[in-house]
Amino acid sequence: MPELPDVEGFRRVLESCAKGRVIQRVHVRDAGVLHGVSARRLREALEGRRFTEPERHGKWLLARTGDGPTLMLHFGMTGRLVCGRPGDAAEAHDRVLFTLGGGRRLHYRDQRKLQGLWLADDDSDVARLLSGQGPDAMAVGREEFGAALCSHRGRVKTVLTDQSVLAGLGNLLADEILWRARLPPTGRAMDLTEAERRRLYTQMRRTLRSAVTAGCVPPRDSWITGHRDDPVPACPRCGGPLSRSRMAGRTTVWCPRCQRPAHAPA
Repeated sequence: MPELPDVEGFRRVLESCAKGRVIQRVHVRDAGVLHGVSARRLREALEGRRFTEPERHGKWLLARTGDGPTLMLHFGMTGRLVCGRPGDAAEAHDRVLFTLGGGRRLHYRDQRKLQGLWLADDDSDVARLLSGQGPDAMAVGREEFGAALCSHRGRVKTVLTDQSVLAGLGNLLADEILWRARLPPTGRAMDLTEAERRRLYTQMRRTLRSAVTAGCVPPRDSWITGHRDDPVPACPRCGGPLSRSRMAGRTTVWCPRCQRPAHAPA
């Protein structure tokens, strides 16, 4: 599933491929990815305008058109943005194609179509669509982060991946951050000590910086992400066996030796 680093990568694709270019044609190949807007209205709203500086909030990508409407994209489980040329053959899962000036074409590609595209007429419409989102995980301050954790009784893994609490973190990032912070995913968020919250925030920032540079959550040997699918997964830090369970419907991987609660015996 695309998480914050992937969507930041898509923002860069949009910036390099489309920024400043005229939208010459919008070809909706599958209206099933459109939400609250018809294919005709999307074409009429965007054709002839220019994409300006794109923005990202959590897992949402905002393709602005200056003083015009904002195209809002959410990539669900399998969505992505691809930059190509008008003569390139469209692939089976290309749902919307944006032909741009300068010989570029932007492809919204999505196999499972779990999310898609929205059209916001103005900033108040953008705010409405993002109203259920918490602060962006890359931009949130330490105090706001700590206050959010203190106010939730749920398990810390579940709270970290709740987009209404913190926007952008998904399953892989949450597991990686908790492993780096040496905190178990099963502990209650509100029970974390101030030192643990500070450590968690620091590791979140470090993990996000590395992942954004890579454009994904990289499966490196030194990361727990690089071992979660091994036949016999072992912790890259202590060598102990990794545990695996389901939490909030998603596979959670952690090291029971490294990620002990503060009160647990060694």
